[in-house]
Amino acid sequence: MKLNVLVEGEGFPILCLHGHPGAGRSLSVFTQHLSKRFRTIAPDLRGYGNSQTQQDFLMIDHLTDLEEVLDRYNISRCIVLGWSLGGILAIELALKHPDRISGLILVATSARPWGDHPPISLQDNVFTGIAAILNRLQPGWGWNIETFGKRSLFRHLVQQQTPATYEYLANEAVYAYLRTSGAATRALSLALKRGYNRLPELEKIQCPCLVMAGEKDRHITAASSLEMVRSLSNCEWYCYPDTAHLLPWEIPQQILGDIDRWLTNHPDITQPAK
Repeated sequence: MKLNVLVEGEGFPILCLHGHPGAGRSLSVFTQHLSKRFRTIAPDLRGYGNSQTQQDFLMIDHLTDLEEVLDRYNISRCIVLGWSLGGILAIELALKHPDRISGLILVATSARPWGDHPPISLQDNVFTGIAAILNRLQPGWGWNIETFGKRSLFRHLVQQQTPATYEYLANEAVYAYLRTSGAATRALSLALKRGYNRLPELEKIQCPCLVMAGEKDRHITAASSLEMVRSLSNCEWYCYPDTAHLLPWEIPQQILGDIDRWLTNHPDITQPAK
């Protein structure tokens, strides 16, 4: 499938992969910053955003689509930044195409993802719906955050429930949720039910890796991410306190600063293929 792709900037390419629910524009927190020095390529994965399909598919089809993107833009070597599901796909690309992937930036993800999300109540769903609607109408409204946001499912997605974080939720998360298809949800659910685990293969990944996790992530726990880190041979690890699964929207400047430092410390990964 030919994916819809958002391309910004010029220079060495960074392939940016969103999570579930998600879309390429969900990664604006990364692409707006990185595109000042690099060429960022942020596709809507199959079944997400403007890459819609009416047919069911398997997770492996995402890899075929991403290979087409690399070929379409004549990318022989690139960094892959993946958030949540996007991180899993980044790992798969590095395992399948080690010659094309020069580095990995893995955010809130794991090669054997597991969570500890508590049961969801009717009140959770009701308050989440109200909080989302009000936040869409008036992003970052303090009264809404205090009255509904902190009592909704948002409390498990973000720990720092600030107006700035809620503006990201209004501008990016609502669109991502509405543009995530049932086919995409079914493909992910099937993969998880089958017990996804790539830990035994991680020793094959030799490129530099940066792993970033939220200490209080309930969706893909920090312990799950750390388990992956221990299986990677060339990895730098950050676990941020008082953050959760949407940590790039909670502490964007800290996240971007750490990415910049990592890129500076690994100049070879931004060199074109020889």
